[in-house]
Amino acid sequence: MRIVTWNVNSIKQRLPRLLALLDREAPDIVCLQETKCPDEAFPHEQLAERGYHAATYGQRAYNGVAVLSREAPLSLERGFTADPTPDEARLLTARYDALTVISAYVINGRAIGDPAYERKLAWLDALRAWIAGTFSPEEPLVLAGDFNVAPEARDVHDPAGWEGSIHFSEPERTRVRALLDWGFADLLRRHTTDGGIFTWWDYRAGAFHKGWGLRIDLILGTEPLAGRVEEVRVDRNERRPKAGEGAPSDHAPVIATLAD
Repeated sequence: MRIVTWNVNSIKQRLPRLLALLDREAPDIVCLQETKCPDEAFPHEQLAERGYHAATYGQRAYNGVAVLSREAPLSLERGFTADPTPDEARLLTARYDALTVISAYVINGRAIGDPAYERKLAWLDALRAWIAGTFSPEEPLVLAGDFNVAPEARDVHDPAGWEGSIHFSEPERTRVRALLDWGFADLLRRHTTDGGIFTWWDYRAGAFHKGWGLRIDLILGTEPLAGRVEEVRVDRNERRPKAGEGAPSDHAPVIATLAD
């Protein structure tokens, strides 16, 4: 089984790259974030031609999440109980026979002390409470997406410089650890302990070419899935310009391969 998560930063802008990734990787599940597209404008037909069903929770110009899969989900849930931002398309749950998949786009937070930062912490608290009240760590469950949080120092190009800043403050990291303590595993960390693996680079200041990145896109899985991890990698080439496929997102896809 192959699972991908990718903040595409506009499905319209990144569609050629997404279609090429589907052809190249043949994933079973793809979680997308920041689709920035209402459901009725999502490219369902182009994806169906590649053999994918697209479950969407969209919003014009902002946010938006989706789950692509070879088979249609048995059920869908848009948002979650007690979501403190119910008007924002940030979370989509798709249930299948073999597993449940959640695609999540966590609030950015803007800056420490900003009201958006407090909403981010409240949203993560509410998410953890909903997961604990809805699921069991013993069932196969994936929570994948753009967390806008780098979990550890090895996930940041300059830990001292980022410490206490948005994406790398202790309250944010504490919320991610709470999800791990509940029963999720960080699938990349099941595969490797290496540092310097990043998924996001600012568009400004040549950050990608200078290696100024953060690992803020995660695939979390409960033990029935985490115990099957064979490989987890970041497709850095998707952050590079490509002739004929348009400009890149500021995020790169994370690709997890699990044993059958």
